[in-house]
Amino acid sequence: MQPRCGVSVCHVLMLVLCLSAAEDFDWTKNNHGSFYYGTFPTFSWGAGGSAYQTEGAWDKDGKGLSIWDVFSHKKGKIQLNDTGDSSCESYYKIKDDISLMKEIRLNHYRFSISWPRIIPTGVKDHVNGKGIQYYDELIDHLLENHITPIVTLYHWDLPQQVLQEKYGGWQNISMVNHFNDFANLCFEKFGDRVKHWITFNNPWSVAVEGYETGEHAPGLKLRGTGAYRAAHHIIKAHAKVWHTYDTQWRGKQKLVGISLSGDWGEPVDISNQKDIEAAERYVQFYLGWFATPIFHGDYPQVMKDFVRKSVQQGLGTSRLPAFSSQEKSYIKGTCDFLGIGHFTTRYITHRNDPTGRSSNSYFTDRDLAELVDPRWPDPGSEWLYSVPWGFRRLLNFVKTQYGNPMIYVTENGVSEKMMCTELCDEWRIQYYKDYINEMLKAIRDGVNVKGYTAWSLLDKFEWDEGYSERFGLYYVDFRNKNKPRYPKASVQFYKRIISSNGFPNQREVENWRRKAVEMCSSSNQLLAAEQRSTAANILRLIHPLTSHMEMVTEIVVPTVCTLSILISAVLLMFLLRRRN
Repeated sequence: MQPRCGVSVCHVLMLVLCLSAAEDFDWTKNNHGSFYYGTFPTFSWGAGGSAYQTEGAWDKDGKGLSIWDVFSHKKGKIQLNDTGDSSCESYYKIKDDISLMKEIRLNHYRFSISWPRIIPTGVKDHVNGKGIQYYDELIDHLLENHITPIVTLYHWDLPQQVLQEKYGGWQNISMVNHFNDFANLCFEKFGDRVKHWITFNNPWSVAVEGYETGEHAPGLKLRGTGAYRAAHHIIKAHAKVWHTYDTQWRGKQKLVGISLSGDWGEPVDISNQKDIEAAERYVQFYLGWFATPIFHGDYPQVMKDFVRKSVQQGLGTSRLPAFSSQEKSYIKGTCDFLGIGHFTTRYITHRNDPTGRSSNSYFTDRDLAELVDPRWPDPGSEWLYSVPWGFRRLLNFVKTQYGNPMIYVTENGVSEKMMCTELCDEWRIQYYKDYINEMLKAIRDGVNVKGYTAWSLLDKFEWDEGYSERFGLYYVDFRNKNKPRYPKASVQFYKRIISSNGFPNQREVENWRRKAVEMCSSSNQLLAAEQRSTAANILRLIHPLTSHMEMVTEIVVPTVCTLSILISAVLLMFLLRRRN
């Protein structure tokens, strides 16, 4: 990676590239093509996770409360009332998890720093030394094992006690300075070893699900205004942190970017101009909402045009805040690399939404409908369909709209949603194979992708879905207090991609899949044996059915799923006996 040039020269160059490249995306050309066998240029392969999803230790060693600590403890907010209190216990398993990364031969690991673990209240009146020590140890061990840390400053766990309760979180402009203080502290403490910083992860989700729908912490439903206001402050906070880093901390090969998530929107009818315009609105209201100010200095014109409904609704001014001319200049160009999180695609068609006061909403502002093809595989999350070609389309869109910036794919992966344990995750192998191949095609198209992060290293807490969905390459047994990890078949497949830096030939790639599935069967047996042992220990505590159930456990139960059913039955019988 080359040293960054002077700010003024880069700003001019970026502006020229943006002006010359914008609006060049061809919506009518969608060449799915066949699988491409080939290798990547110099490339960084990684996996990721985030603090609240993996660390656990939610109230240990001086850590303050986050909005997710509070939100997940409210009944009914999370599937099965799960919390991230212990999660993967990664706080206590640094060396164990790094050994897993070494097994896959990762070049980088992406993680986030918990703001309330470093500054418990969020306000820089007290710094938690044990929090600093934890991240020091994690970073040092990564580097000792030749794994590059890519560090996210904000992955949704805002400090609760002051910043949310007193100031209202991202609804308040004061958050810009508080976040800058936190980021500056991280640069001071860790910047001698961390060369890749990400300010925010998926701010779309922070704004829309945190302040519009209320599905995520802090759970506010400020329809039609909350998401826009939160996003406005997040963009300003990102820019301020970039400038702080640029003026105080930047040195050779030290980069600050942002990670934006974006599903691809494909027109239902590529010969229909209204569908094409609707698809572009979908992408601009998602990815462009944040990328366009950062690269061009202002919101996408289509957003400004379509949130004009505010005036039609008698509100006087638009619900979309405006940047001043000084702010536009300050924000534009504040990105050394662009992180892209991508999972799925939708077909998009134009649809008029009513403009009455009751319809004020981010979603109705867009005037579109989202559709899916029933033939698309959907193994896990209800929103996540496997549509590999959409990934290449999105990457090419970024290239044409934003002057072909340096890109790191910061999240890409697929979940499963099943009651029973299954380590032979052939659907995940297929997903990674196809999506990574589309990324390789995008690089052949000229897209400047420098790295890829599989999402995620471990099964973990999946926000409002709790532990019901699993994205991990490694299975985590959350019922076991030690939270042991077991490799899924996709570990071996991804490891082969990394070792070969791509896809050498059809025969070899097919052989990878076969060997990966063969190897996972032994892991399945080990996991099943340990879970049977754990279940048997539980059953021995249940009186008066102990001896009978020991016999059932040892002789009758062939699988983990069957055992789970039997345990439920025994518990029910026990409760009924107590009631009688």
